[in-house]
Amino acid sequence: MYSEPEPDTAKRMRGMHATAAAALDATPIGAREAWGWRGRTLGRPVASASGEGWLRLVSAPADKVGGKLWEGPQEAERLMPPAVPRPHLRERRTWTEDGHGYLAELYDKVTASTITTDEPILREAPDLDNAWWDGLSTALAAIATIPSDRVAVRQEYLDRAMPKYLGIPIDTKVPAWTTAHGDLHWANLTSPALTVLDWEGWGVAPAGYDAALLYSYSLLVPDTAALVRHRLAHVLDTPAGQFAELVVITELLQTTTRGDNLDLEEPLRRRLSAITG
Repeated sequence: MYSEPEPDTAKRMRGMHATAAAALDATPIGAREAWGWRGRTLGRPVASASGEGWLRLVSAPADKVGGKLWEGPQEAERLMPPAVPRPHLRERRTWTEDGHGYLAELYDKVTASTITTDEPILREAPDLDNAWWDGLSTALAAIATIPSDRVAVRQEYLDRAMPKYLGIPIDTKVPAWTTAHGDLHWANLTSPALTVLDWEGWGVAPAGYDAALLYSYSLLVPDTAALVRHRLAHVLDTPAGQFAELVVITELLQTTTRGDNLDLEEPLRRRLSAITG
């Protein structure tokens, strides 16, 4: 999803991924690597006694281990219904070494490719059929009904961040809450068969949050952005969906202040103007 991190991080993560593979009796296949943001995660295809799979390693400072992000995939494995296509989690291991905590997760192999490979932002139109879009709509509806005490977006954050990054006075009270994947972008979706990847951060969020996030990450490809709006109109073209867009615009504009998603800043501001007038 992201580019290779700085050399020290890359060396450490590759070494710990090899440790994880040995602990799970898995052997990496080929040279393919999938890096997370700033080297926080590293995934590789592997072979094991239970068949080919995907071994994902998560790293965090030792004093930051645990909590929502650490337990998300395991909780998704327990709670998500079959209507949500996702890779089965076979095994997991955790350990601490040299000031870092590690979580290794062995998943079933996913044969379809992610729609984008090195970033969440869409830059060219994908070829997605009606079955794919219908499956996505069904999956989002199923996720929304899962009861959860996990939190993907906090009201306290919105009270602080929305006026700051939107730059306008705004009622920040969320009109409706539902369960969301929480990181629904093009690098976490596969085609031609739909699979929803990366279940670290799922939890309760403003209703329409997933659809709004996918739409916002599509803004550089207007035809696909329009298709997202058309296919998910029952979510986006509602007062709750419009509020969810403002939430996502807030979050993404905040990332631009850290140097991320800079290409999205102008279209996000245009969309903000269209919503708020």
